[in-house]
Amino acid sequence: MSVFTEHTAETAPVAARRAIKGVQNRFGWLPTPVALMADSPQLLTGFLTVSAGFEQTDLAPLEREVVVLAVATTSECHVCVALHTGTLTRLGATAELITALRAGSALPDPRLEALRRFTLAVLDHRGAAPDDEVSDFLAAGYQPRHALDVVLGVGAYTMSTFANRLTRARLDPPLAAHAWTPAA
Repeated sequence: MSVFTEHTAETAPVAARRAIKGVQNRFGWLPTPVALMADSPQLLTGFLTVSAGFEQTDLAPLEREVVVLAVATTSECHVCVALHTGTLTRLGATAELITALRAGSALPDPRLEALRRFTLAVLDHRGAAPDDEVSDFLAAGYQPRHALDVVLGVGAYTMSTFANRLTRARLDPPLAAHAWTPAA
């Protein structure tokens, strides 16, 4: 049972309405997680601001999605995995890469695998990634600033995945083709 309200642009707190309308215009529909986060305009605005900042980092779009999927699968956010699987598909990611990301297994591209492992190290060690993980990340061709970009992505999508799980956000019909269930 969810105690959270699934808002519309008309029922949301005034401070969240502009953000809701912006997301609705971007997607062509209002994703349930956004409708639920609107109960806290600060959370909704914070997530949208931090994720927009993450999109402006030097990480390539595909690399950003690797970070997001690593967070989403670790947090077991079925909505996030479905939404970002769609993004990966639009970016032209291979089926092999998408399958590996969704399964939480090693990626076929060594550089992206280093990024995935580093993201998991940041999550697992609450930011204090072990030196060998940092070294492996840098040896894959990333720069120290990219490590900080990963922290930004982890922050944005931990916020989102936790909110989605707390509010019991449902999978919207446009995402059904990318439905995901965590491995046992």
